[in-house]
Amino acid sequence: MTDHVNTDAAERAAATPPSQPENDLVLFYERKPAGFWMRFWAYLVDILLISAVSSILIRPLFALFGWEATESVWYAPYAILTAVVFYGYFVLMTKFFAQTVGKMIFGLRVVSLKTDRLSWATLLFREWIGRFISVTILPLYWIVGFTPLKQGVHDFIADTTVVHEEAYRKQQMARKRLEGSRLQESEGI
Repeated sequence: MTDHVNTDAAERAAATPPSQPENDLVLFYERKPAGFWMRFWAYLVDILLISAVSSILIRPLFALFGWEATESVWYAPYAILTAVVFYGYFVLMTKFFAQTVGKMIFGLRVVSLKTDRLSWATLLFREWIGRFISVTILPLYWIVGFTPLKQGVHDFIADTTVVHEEAYRKQQMARKRLEGSRLQESEGI
């Protein structure tokens, strides 16, 4: 007794793969990068705060001891102390809170693109060296408005970006099916 198998149907089933779309679109949400103007207003708040702290703490100290606070050279003690307050503020606030007071007011946060936490080395490069470059050559800060992740030079140096805390944007990722269960992912819009 021989079993009769419909060979035509079996051959067709083996020849045609199951009907699955070649490109699946996977939707996901990521935090929305903060643009130039939001970061600008947050920076203005920070500058006002640093100026107030310097005027309240450092200037009276110089007046109390009779030191000259208005010398025109860049290495004057007053300039050095205000620079220490300026850079110390940005480094310490970003390390412990991932945001400065200005960023807190506008709902912004500094995030690393490589790790979950901001390391000291990352912060020193971003807030000290990178900010020095951005403040010294002002047009370099304007590139924030023209990059996809809204990064400034100091963000590129440290592989960071500034994002909105509560705003997300929808992204798509195309997945291509290759040889069975092996998947290759490539970003798409």
